[in-house]
Formats: sequence, structure tokens, C-alpha cells
Amino acid sequence: MLNKETQHTEFKPKFNEDVIETLVAFANTKGGRVFVGVDNNGQPFKNFTIGKESLQNWVNEIKNKTQPQIIPDAYHEIVDDKEVAIFEVQEYPVKPVSTRGRYYKRIANSNHLLSTTEVVNLHLQSLNTSWDAYPDTFHTLDDISLDKVQNAIEIQKSNSLTVNESPLPFLLKNDLIRENKPANAAFLMFKNKDSVETTIELGRFKTPITILDTTRTQTDIITQVNQVLDFVRKHINVEIIITGNPQNTQRWQYPLEAIREIVINMIIHRDYRSTSDSVVKVFDNYIEFYNPGKLPEDITIDDLLSGNYKSTPRNRKIADFFKNMGWIEKYGSGIARVRGYFKESGLPEPEFRPISDGFQVTVFGEKISEDTEKDTEKDTEKDTEKRTLSNNQQKILEKISDNNSITIEELVEIVGINLRNVKANIAKLKAKGLLERIGPDNGGYWKVI
Repeated sequence: MLNKETQHTEFKPKFNEDVIETLVAFANTKGGRVFVGVDNNGQPFKNFTIGKESLQNWVNEIKNKTQPQIIPDAYHEIVDDKEVAIFEVQEYPVKPVSTRGRYYKRIANSNHLLSTTEVVNLHLQSLNTSWDAYPDTFHTLDDISLDKVQNAIEIQKSNSLTVNESPLPFLLKNDLIRENKPANAAFLMFKNKDSVETTIELGRFKTPITILDTTRTQTDIITQVNQVLDFVRKHINVEIIITGNPQNTQRWQYPLEAIREIVINMIIHRDYRSTSDSVVKVFDNYIEFYNPGKLPEDITIDDLLSGNYKSTPRNRKIADFFKNMGWIEKYGSGIARVRGYFKESGLPEPEFRPISDGFQVTVFGEKISEDTEKDTEKDTEKDTEKRTLSNNQQKILEKISDNNSITIEELVEIVGINLRNVKANIAKLKAKGLLERIGPDNGGYWKVI
């Protein structure tokens, strides 16, 4: 009797298409052996026989039904006085291998059908490269901002790297121009116009269905790092701690070093081939960072938390470039640092989990006081109200901000609408909590809130 099925071992009762499928899965992973003439428990069948030409015929069938062709080692053994056929393949050097137009990968003790994205990733990994190193066939060098390239060069110089080239030679030297086209990494890092490929949706939520503030960024991914951080800082709380020294200190609701680490890793590891957008949702006491792009099949959440895995960045060119700028330390260390920052701050452990077609990180902050929470909510609601004002209301508010003693009659002339409409708009501004009249109509003044 044989041992149980494993990542490298499979039992089959007879030779059929399932045997070829398993050999393909082994070739696309780490190799393995298929025992034919054996039940699921590893017990050889009594009536299984191997003809004189059977092994060679089966090998020919495997060869003809795989692309690129695999030719397994084939032999037979006697197990418990019964004959068993064995087919053995090594990991194929240039993957993926297919059968009947389908691609499989071995995970644990079963075969998994690969998606189109997984097929592409497997091929790129076998070539020791990544998607972002390939030429961008949709854009030209005219879509690249050389000023942004020069700015990145200056950042690398500040990180003690020696760079003597001007922008175009610099891109060529770093293989960011391929076949007279920008590499995908180059377009994402230095594009001169906003575009949907890099969309990150940003929102401040009171509840999962109540949005207090929303915006999006579609610029280059280097600029996006600070844009996302600015949005998060805008919507989280900070405590001013008076120390007695000339300069007081600040304590943020979340450790900013950890937030920066999460944002940078989100941008570096995003699957830019996905039609989904990255999303950041800031709630009162937690933040969700969602990113398109699943974990590799052979890496689990436990592996991430224990550090027991080999980091293979989805976008190696981008990761290398960010490393040269000093924005990341080394591959695979981000999660450990994020967890460390939160532990040092006495905050709950962040949550890491696969979700939909991507990956989500949720961080939890300090519980803010009721008064501070109310003030923050009011400020955010006022910002939202101001963005929904009509042009006339915006003009009225602007003129009153410039001159808080301005009269309604003067507003009629400046804004260009009649007296009744000016009064109606002022009433609406008061109702929104954006304007207040202090004192009598004659002799008082306006207060913009």
C-alpha cells in the first residue's frame, strides 16, 4: 500500500485525461508522480494490467496532448504483488504547460484550473520578469513627463544613489523604455496626464452607506503616495500634547509611519491589469485599504503574519524603483513593520484578508472623545455642504468673507440677482449652518461659520 496523495503524488485507477491533467499541474508547479492502477487510499487494483506497448503508447498520448510537449519518465513497479504504472515529471522551465487549451497548477493534493491572469503571471515568473517591465503598447514616450522623471532622479540622489544621466538616458539605462515604448512601469510612474489606469477612490464615511467626503486620484503612482496620505491625514484626528518645550508634539489617531507603509505597498503591489480601482475608506475609528490583486496561491495570511514566505513583487520594476528612492526597505518586510508600529502605539492588530479579487488591510485607531468626534463630524459636514452650494450662494459667501459688513443691497449689485433672491440664498446659507448674522440688520455684521 502506498502513502496518501500529496502536492507531489497522485493516485489514479486507470490511464485517462485526468492523468495528463495532473502531469500538467505538476509541470507547472514543482513536479511530481502519478501512480496509475491505484485507488484513492493508495491500494493497488488486482485487475490492473500493463500491456507490452502500454507505457510507450501512454507517453506518446501525453506528448501529443500537452503544449509545450512534456515527456514524462514512465516505468512500472510491483506494489503488494500488484503491477502499478508510474509517470514522473519535473517542473517545466518555461511555463505554463497546457492540455486541451487549459492550464492547471498543483496546490496541496489537488489540481486547480488557472485563470487568464494566473496564466500570464506564471509565464512572467518563469521568465524571471513581471508585467510592468513589458512595453506599454497603448502609450508613447510623448505620454511621459520628463520633469517627473527628473524629480524622481533627484529623490534617488537624496537617497545617496549616484545618477549622472538626464531623464531619457536614465529611462533607457533602467530598462524603462522598451522597443521605443515606455515600459508599463514608466507610464504608471511618470505619465503626464490623469488616466483611469491608476484610479484610487478616497472616501470619508460615517457609516458604510453615509459618505461625508469623497474624491479620487488618477495621477502617476509616485505623486499618489502623498495624495492618499494627505486625504487620510485630513480625516483622522490629532492630539496636541503640551510638553513645556518650545515645540509641542502631536499624537495622531493612527501611527503615520504605518499608514505610509500601507499606502506605498498598496500602490506597488496593485494589479494594474484589473478593471477594479483601489479604494481607501476612512471611518470614525478604522480605515480600510482595498487593492486589486490576489495573494499568490501558495501564500496564506498565516504565511504573511509569520514572515514564512518568499516575496515576489507583482510589479518588480516599480518595487525596485521605489526601493531606490528609499521609500521601501526590502521586499516582504512591510507587513511586519506595520504590525510593529501599531503594537508600539498600543493599538489593535491590523486585519489582513483576501476580499473579492484583491486584498484588504483594515487598521483600528484610538477611540476619540465624544466632543472631538462631534466637532470633526461638523467640520466634515460643512465641507460637504460648501461643495453643494449654487454659484450665487458661493459668491454671496465669498463676498461676505471679504467684507463682513456688506449690506444686502450691495450684494444685489455685486452678485447680479434681485433682492428677493439674495435674501432667499442668505436664508439657505443660514439653514445650512454656514452663515450667521450678529447684531441688528443695521449696525451688525455677518459671520461665516
